[in-house]
Amino acid sequence: MRDLIESMNIPNLLTLVRILCVPVFVVVYLVPGAYIWAAGVFTVAAITDGLDGYLARRWQQTTAFGAFLDPVADKLIVVSALALLIGSHTTIWMTLPGLIIIGREVVISALREWMAEMNRRGLVRVSWIGKLKTVLQMIAIIILLANSPNLTLPWVIVGYVLMYVAVILTLWSMAVYIKAAWPTLLAGMKES
Repeated sequence: MRDLIESMNIPNLLTLVRILCVPVFVVVYLVPGAYIWAAGVFTVAAITDGLDGYLARRWQQTTAFGAFLDPVADKLIVVSALALLIGSHTTIWMTLPGLIIIGREVVISALREWMAEMNRRGLVRVSWIGKLKTVLQMIAIIILLANSPNLTLPWVIVGYVLMYVAVILTLWSMAVYIKAAWPTLLAGMKES
């Protein structure tokens, strides 16, 4: 417990804020007509996503707890947003990219865990493709959250286009991670 308290620096507190934003964001989104407010809560969470990592590196406050908590917080807020968007848009055009992004997150999380068990975690670090994917995905989600699910609205169309670009980058970055991990995966399969 003492180690956990000692690891509570500002970057880790920002990550906790992101996790606490999830239930607030979900409740606000479910209030009829509160799209812009839900998008605002999500935007705060998205900003903390970049800020916590930046501050941790800048202030040399990276911790094992932060390294664990940050991806958990990221996945919680993104998967919650995508689930809400899939439910409100009720169209294959939202369901398909949402499920691809969620599926990729599950695969990459499992891959990172596997690589950590094999002491090869450094092979599946975040690439520039993954970072660009995250930025476009966050912008697309914010746009879609801020507007009613009406495919005739210009901003909704922009959100969909950005979401599909993010999906292409999602699949590309997943392929890069799997390619980097492939020799280790093969070695692990031979050990079984």
